[in-house]
Amino acid sequence: MTDIQKFIGDRTIAIVGAGLVGAGWAVVYARAGLRVKMFDANPEITRKAVPLIAGQLAGLKKHGLIEEEPAAILARISTASTLAEAIEGVAYVQESVLERVDVKRQLMIDIDAMASPELIVGSSTSGIPGSAFALGLSISPRVLIVHPVNPPYLVPVVELVPSPETSPATVEFANALMQAVGQTVVHVRKEVEGFVLNRLQAVLLREAWALVQEGVASCEDIDKTVRDGLGWRWSFMGPFETIDLNAPGGVADYAERLGPLYQRIAASRQHEQPWDEALIKEVEVQRREHLDHAELESRRAWRDEKLMALAAARRRP
Repeated sequence: MTDIQKFIGDRTIAIVGAGLVGAGWAVVYARAGLRVKMFDANPEITRKAVPLIAGQLAGLKKHGLIEEEPAAILARISTASTLAEAIEGVAYVQESVLERVDVKRQLMIDIDAMASPELIVGSSTSGIPGSAFALGLSISPRVLIVHPVNPPYLVPVVELVPSPETSPATVEFANALMQAVGQTVVHVRKEVEGFVLNRLQAVLLREAWALVQEGVASCEDIDKTVRDGLGWRWSFMGPFETIDLNAPGGVADYAERLGPLYQRIAASRQHEQPWDEALIKEVEVQRREHLDHAELESRRAWRDEKLMALAAARRRP
């Protein structure tokens, strides 16, 4: 019996919402030795998830990222035709439905009406705080945000964000579960829209869109700057360690040398300006010059192959 099986017993994990994120989560749990039940209100999405997962497992095997045969892992994943069937007898539900408050709230109400007293729910929402959809129910102390990066089976970081009604025991359970299945846990200690990851990403995207709008650089040159510049360091260290190493005296020295520059850059922006229709059209035109709509799916597969190669490289001493 594995450590994760000792932790969770013989109970199953439920995935509610079987799109790209939900399917990725199914891989995370099944490769850790757990049984998984997937459910989506749209049966066609569930149907498409199974071959998608089979392909992902084949890729992991090719890169040496799993020891088991893909068929053995896939055999631990089943589908459910109703929500009640999906959550019956499970220890934990990974909610990955549409990024809409009304959809998530209704799901919480539905789960609340049929959940066992021990059931814990983690939401994959990218930026909606739990207090927006998970308060005032009997299950509320057992609901928290468990936000992954897509695809979660390749990018390990996951943010745990409790609501004001989430119990400490629920956070402890989610922390232990995520670590047991191989994820890297970030504790977000207070509710804030976008949490940590997407707030950091939002600042970079805001500047990227503005630079295109002002004609400073093309989309491709901005992508190059991150892909062939910032991204090289950021693939193995974060922003604070980066600047700590970029000045002779460390982070305090860096702040003294370059802090005024960054303050002037920040002050030069009016952050309330939206991405307007003309700007979005311009960025769409530039992106389609490099990647046709028909090639998006194959490019996602290429991305995942690159991530697998990176994951394999990081495992080597």
